[in-house]
Amino acid sequence: MANVKQLVKKVKENRKKASLGSVKATAKKAAEKFDIIIIGAGVSGLAAAMYAGRMNLKTLVIGSSPIGGVITTTNDVENYTGFKTISGIDLAEKIKEHALEYRIKLEEDTAVKVEKITGGFDVHTESKKIYSSKTVLFATGTKHRELGVPGEKEFANRGVHKCALCDGSFYRNKVVAVIGGSDSAAKEALVLTQWAKKVYIIYRGEKIRSEPVNTSRIEEKIRTGTIEIIYKTNVKEIKGDKKVSSVVLDSPYKGKNEFPLDAVFVEIGWLPLSDVAKQLGVTTNEKGEIMINRNSETNIPGVFAAGDVTDTRFKQAITGVGEAVLAVYSAYMYIEKK
Repeated sequence: MANVKQLVKKVKENRKKASLGSVKATAKKAAEKFDIIIIGAGVSGLAAAMYAGRMNLKTLVIGSSPIGGVITTTNDVENYTGFKTISGIDLAEKIKEHALEYRIKLEEDTAVKVEKITGGFDVHTESKKIYSSKTVLFATGTKHRELGVPGEKEFANRGVHKCALCDGSFYRNKVVAVIGGSDSAAKEALVLTQWAKKVYIIYRGEKIRSEPVNTSRIEEKIRTGTIEIIYKTNVKEIKGDKKVSSVVLDSPYKGKNEFPLDAVFVEIGWLPLSDVAKQLGVTTNEKGEIMINRNSETNIPGVFAAGDVTDTRFKQAITGVGEAVLAVYSAYMYIEKK
């Protein structure tokens, strides 16, 4: 009996030691501190990670799928230095591979809160993890702006789409429309001509705002009858049964306000993903973009931003990467001074 009691006592002691060891290990893990945490894993965030790795900064990147960001939905990128033409997926993959050449940590997660602590910041994620860092870089990018009309949500992915490269192949020999008049809208329309027999561009303005090279391509498609532009017109409603069958226009086209279509691709701009930064107290403009200076610094010491989420006027992958490099250099100098 005594032996049994001693055995039970020993088991309990071992369990207690194991539990204490586990607590210590967890505490040690929680206490792990980075030099820089990059929130966002688009091309700007990945480029920042690459440069941070080169500068020997202990680096964590937190980003949700798809790793590589919005550019992974782009068919051809023709304005990134060093590549005459490259797909968005390939460009993102190359930048990711370059970043991972260095000792950085990449976590597929979503940052939901950043709070100021003594000596730095704590970053809380959707998966309930907490990471600490001396500095934070927001490279959170943007999300598609919605039309906000009846039928848009109801027919999401059933005729209402936001990515021609992702969903265009479902509409072989169909009639589709792109809503918007930016360069992105023009490129979406051009991608869709690979499958659709007719592509309409429905735009509220008087002239599409595409880059000259894409304007020329659109004009060529107009001459062949593949693309047609409907100007000074808005979509008021998207209609259908199980899938999209038509849209309602605010002004008649060829005498009718209801216009038959198999699908619509919405490309009317982007909204900056800056809510987490705002909660921290980072200054944003009226559009919600994070305001930065020439060194990619925000109003909060130790907090930086780069890419489409910032108030930079010209937003391209190449400019975002440049801002990211400046942000990392600024973070490095900030840490050195501290």
